[in-house]
Amino acid sequence: MKPVAFEYVRPDTLAEALAVLAERREEAAVLAGGMSLGPMLNLRMVRPKTVIDISRLPGLNMIEIRSDRLVTGATVVQADALESPVIRKELPLLALALPWVGHFQTRNSGTLGGSIAHADPSAEVPLCAVVSDATIVLRSRRRERRVPAGEFFVGALSTARQPDELVVAIDWPRVSPHEGHAFEEIAQRHGDFAIAAAACEVVLDADGHIGRVALGLGGVVDRPIAVDMQEVVGTVADGATVQALARRIAANLEPMEDHTATADYRRALARVLIERVMLRSIEAAKGKA
Repeated sequence: MKPVAFEYVRPDTLAEALAVLAERREEAAVLAGGMSLGPMLNLRMVRPKTVIDISRLPGLNMIEIRSDRLVTGATVVQADALESPVIRKELPLLALALPWVGHFQTRNSGTLGGSIAHADPSAEVPLCAVVSDATIVLRSRRRERRVPAGEFFVGALSTARQPDELVVAIDWPRVSPHEGHAFEEIAQRHGDFAIAAAACEVVLDADGHIGRVALGLGGVVDRPIAVDMQEVVGTVADGATVQALARRIAANLEPMEDHTATADYRRALARVLIERVMLRSIEAAKGKA
């Protein structure tokens, strides 16, 4: 199939892009890398009257350290992020997740901001943003707005972005020196949409107990979610603790069902993935102690 006819606009500045977006609002679609929007246009799942191409806007492809934060612009290409020594050092969880994003061909066009804005429940970048407690930076002609990642994703392909707002950056906390990280997903084939994914960050205290832990799941429900882990802070970081925790978390999930998996299967995958990423991130944290 081919997309319905639309007006193609490629503004030269962010101000021009925001002006068009303010005028067209729900009738406009934003193109960054096009790896999600392109197929949706071809399948006529979306029928915008205007497509705004922001891929060449100056200032949106930066990777910048700002004090205790790392800011990645919306049009940072996933392949460039994967090769970035700054991201490997400061955002190791994202660096671990990026090889799971599609295939190398799509990573050469797909962008960090595009993945965030598209908000696929199975997408790796949104899951990392939720687990890392990143902040999504939105801009409109009216204002700049900053939304915690955990509040930004509200459902499948649905976010807190307003029709006149553009995702311009993701603001990430820089890594702690003693953090351990792990990311894993299960799909029918590598590069396919994840049936279930899990990501984890762990910091151990001097006695080997869990001092801080962040855990999230993707592909299980209609958005990436962070799991409340307060109950395990201060506990011994051993296999028995992790196995019991994984069983409890999985039992309380209400997974979605689709043509790839039943709810019970996703629940079983979540239990296995939780156990794997927690144990691996604990081992990684021990190596940094």
